[in-house]
Amino acid sequence: MGIAHSPQGPRGPGPGTHPGSARPKPASAWLRGGSGRGTGEARVRPGRGRVRLSSAPSPPPPAARSTWAGGRCCATDLFRCCGAGAAPAPGSMQDLRLWAALCGALLCASGVLAASGDFCDSSQCLNGGTCLMGQDAAPFFCLCPEGFTGLVCNETEEGPCSPNPCYNNAECQVVGDAHRGDVFTHYICECPQGYMGTHCETRCAKPLGMEGGAIADSQLSASSVHLGFLGLQRWAPELARLHRTGIVNAWTASNYDRKPWIQVNLLRKMWVTGVVTQGASRAGSAEYVKTLKVAYSLDGRKFQFIQEADGSGDKVFAGNVDNSGLKTNLFESPLEAQYVRLYPVTCHQGCTLRMELLGCELNGCSEPLGLKDNTIPDKQITASSSYKTWGLRAFGWYPFYGRLDKQGKFNAWTAQSNDASEWLQVDLGSQKRVTGVITQGARDFGHIQYVAAYKVAHSNDGRNWTEYKEQGATDSKVFPGNLDNYSHKKNVFETPVLARFVRILPVAWHNRITLRLELLGC
Repeated sequence: MGIAHSPQGPRGPGPGTHPGSARPKPASAWLRGGSGRGTGEARVRPGRGRVRLSSAPSPPPPAARSTWAGGRCCATDLFRCCGAGAAPAPGSMQDLRLWAALCGALLCASGVLAASGDFCDSSQCLNGGTCLMGQDAAPFFCLCPEGFTGLVCNETEEGPCSPNPCYNNAECQVVGDAHRGDVFTHYICECPQGYMGTHCETRCAKPLGMEGGAIADSQLSASSVHLGFLGLQRWAPELARLHRTGIVNAWTASNYDRKPWIQVNLLRKMWVTGVVTQGASRAGSAEYVKTLKVAYSLDGRKFQFIQEADGSGDKVFAGNVDNSGLKTNLFESPLEAQYVRLYPVTCHQGCTLRMELLGCELNGCSEPLGLKDNTIPDKQITASSSYKTWGLRAFGWYPFYGRLDKQGKFNAWTAQSNDASEWLQVDLGSQKRVTGVITQGARDFGHIQYVAAYKVAHSNDGRNWTEYKEQGATDSKVFPGNLDNYSHKKNVFETPVLARFVRILPVAWHNRITLRLELLGC
């Protein structure tokens, strides 16, 4: 077999090159071996690439041998090999050459023509391919460079990134040198900020509970607290909630604190993908954090700062430019953390901060399932009973009112009686992976009402129910509920459940069993 390197660039022959033009022959070595039909010998010229092999052709019919110059299907005969006038009018020499190469190769490979000429004298392989040819019954073959395939290396190779398997405009990147034949076997999706998952399919930039109240006051701490107006105003960390109102409505560090920080304990490991910050007004003066750093930890003792992409040091994030606007910073890579600290670097007047953390559960399955946004229709929300103020139907607290953050005079579900047999049920329409619950109370004519503790039951048919238990437990899990009528209380299941129907079973309550709800999952 003979090997020669193609002289052309990405496509087509080089300047002054013609399929039939003669060129000096490079040094070659002679190989001898069996072809399956006898013994043959071939020249080999060094080269690199990947070979596309076809089966050895059958001997051509005698008529074919006598028709074309003694059976020669050589480089200079490629145009004649397919017959005069058979070729379409080429738009360029490259088009004509490609057509001729394909035509000649197919005819010879099928056994119609004999390959007794030196195909590789004209380098039939395109795009830098290496030509390999044989004697007698063996056709020529092309060893294609990376990224090309086809009989004469005329086709672009499609790796795992074509078409792009990544979602949400993520970039697909081929990694490693592992190949299987001409197919790449490894790729990764570079997710845009706020997305994660193998294919960047999960939006992971949901508020984690500072503004909504799912993060309790006890989960917040700080290096120091400013005491204003003779020590009567305490600008404490539990006030550092986005959009909080009032005269004292944010966290402010002490004027003597040279390295202030505010910390959030998420109570479990979560993905944290960003932070939203806001300033506040103190004694009529606008105060806010202009720049800040972010540190994180799994145990609350060993913290590490987010680093600059080039490894030059701790990353300094841009903060706010006034006391009311919001500044969102999304991290280049998600943080797996239980504790998150914000360190103000430069401040305007005072280091005063309101904030929200963005992220999602580690399993990436914590999307609202449709109660708050009304994706779940009213008819799919039912209950054991409904309370009616003054017994009037028009003043009913019906189950379809039991949506998280529902507004209005009648804005929650309330049970007719206060006993443990009451329940609120949600039909998700199809089986879903349910990973958690957010609950909220309400107010009836000034009376604060909420569910203080509850159990969860699930079913796939609406008839046979299973109460949720943690792994290894013998008793059903009792989840802590609300402490007021407006805050969110989020509970995440240790083990997600697959279910179409979910019931909330109140165990303890304040005044009346009253509930607003959202289910989490995917």
